[in-house]
Amino acid sequence: MPFNKTDIPGLLIFEPKVFEDSRGYFFESYNEKVFQQQGIDLRFVQDNQSSSSYGVIRGLHYQLPPYAQVKLVRVLQGKILDVAVDIRKGSPTYVKTFCVVLSEENKKQLFIPAGFAHGFSVLSEKAEVLYKCDAFYNKESDAGIRFNDPVLNIDWKIPADKVIVSEKDKELPAMADCKNNFVFEK
Repeated sequence: MPFNKTDIPGLLIFEPKVFEDSRGYFFESYNEKVFQQQGIDLRFVQDNQSSSSYGVIRGLHYQLPPYAQVKLVRVLQGKILDVAVDIRKGSPTYVKTFCVVLSEENKKQLFIPAGFAHGFSVLSEKAEVLYKCDAFYNKESDAGIRFNDPVLNIDWKIPADKVIVSEKDKELPAMADCKNNFVFEK
C-alpha cells in the first residue's frame, strides 16, 4: 500500500506510485478506491491552492467541529516543511508535532485527520501547495495556534530574520489558550 503510518494515530504519509519515462512522469495523486482500501472513506469537497515565497510560514490552522476538516496536502512546485499538531484531547500523542518535507520531487502527501492543527513553511524559493478538504471553509469555526508557541517549539527550518507570517497568524493564541473541542476517539 502507498500509505506509511506515522507515530501519531490517524496521521499518514501517502506515497503514490510514480511512473517515469523519457516524457516525464505520471501518477494518481488521489484515487478513492485506494483510500477506501486503507479504511479512509470520505468525500473531498474543496481544493485549496497557495503560492508562497521562501520563508513564509502559514498556520497553524484548523476548523472546529462540526466543521472540522480532513486534509490531503501536496506540493505542486518547490519544497515545504509540512507540520501537523495533534490537538485531540485524550490522545496519547496530544500536543505532539509531526513534520515532513513535501516537495515536487518526492511527491509525498500528508493525510491529516480532523483534530490536528496544520501549517507549513516554504523551504524553496517558491512553493505551490494544493490540499483537498472534506468539509467547506466555515469562517465561524476558523481557529488556530500561534506558529511560534513555546510549548510546541516547532523548528520551521527558517532563520528568524527570514520568517514571513501574516498579521492574522501573528495574532493567533498560544496552545494553552486556543479554542479546542476535539476529543480523541480510538
